[in-house]
Amino acid sequence: MAKYPRHTTSAIPVIVGPTASGKTDISLALGELLNGEIISADSRQVYKYLDIGTAKPTVDQRRRLRHHFVDELHPDQPFNAGIFGAEGRKRIAEIFTRKKMPIVVGGSGLYVRSLIDGLFEGPSSDPETRLILEQRVRDGRTAELVEELRQVDPNTAARADVTKPRRIIRALEVYYLTGKPLSLHHTENRPDITFTAMVFGLKWERKELYRRIEDRCDAMIRDGLLDEIEMLETMGCDRRLNALNTVGYAEGFAYRAGEISHMEMVRLFKQNSRRYAKRQLTWFRADKRVRWIPVDTGVSTENVASEIAEQLLPNFS
Repeated sequence: MAKYPRHTTSAIPVIVGPTASGKTDISLALGELLNGEIISADSRQVYKYLDIGTAKPTVDQRRRLRHHFVDELHPDQPFNAGIFGAEGRKRIAEIFTRKKMPIVVGGSGLYVRSLIDGLFEGPSSDPETRLILEQRVRDGRTAELVEELRQVDPNTAARADVTKPRRIIRALEVYYLTGKPLSLHHTENRPDITFTAMVFGLKWERKELYRRIEDRCDAMIRDGLLDEIEMLETMGCDRRLNALNTVGYAEGFAYRAGEISHMEMVRLFKQNSRRYAKRQLTWFRADKRVRWIPVDTGVSTENVASEIAEQLLPNFS
């Protein structure tokens, strides 16, 4: 199939799916097919030094195609879905001026929604952030969450009831993801969206997806995830940073602090990764715009990319 001609179109592809579903490889194949640049809709890949634990595209992969929102911020710098949506729309416009195709790819559902819809109705739940906050409640740290909420949203914290942690979790989740207290989202105005998003989801058989997830967890540990965490500690990065409050890093920091055994770290890493994937799927299945594409180990990334291109541009040949 010939490459995408150098002219602009208002329709852009958005590739979504759970962790370990192959989004990166397919986005690269699609980008080379469509003369594109990648917009990473991932809440953690934007941070420097978080390479192994985020399954960040490699340096060689980033040489193949230009990537946006990868390796741009220090872990202590603020970033959230609201910032991503506003800045991402600017970059999409810039990519079009270069007569290239913006290709959005990522598993952070709220980031995707912020980009293509805006957060004018207030943010929905984000699977990864919610998972980490719920784990802290299970660990008996609800009072600690209330104190954090008091620092960023005192009005909500004043009404907080430690016997009802779901409301506390929700308020913190909104702040961490958007940078604004929940009450302010009622006044959000819908941004001007100048493009049409065609959302494609990668659909795996669940048993195979979970096998891929567990294999990836093992590979991350073999490839030096714990060394990466040690480096972050040496740099002075506090494990409580929002950037590090995520699956893989949370369990690794707990192990290095002597709170859990290595075996328990691996078990929790895999368990929480599967739970995260399940929540991602729940999120994306609720969006009726998603066009699901069956994927398995026998389907090449090039074939999947071609199928997406043909749906995006029916006259493309």
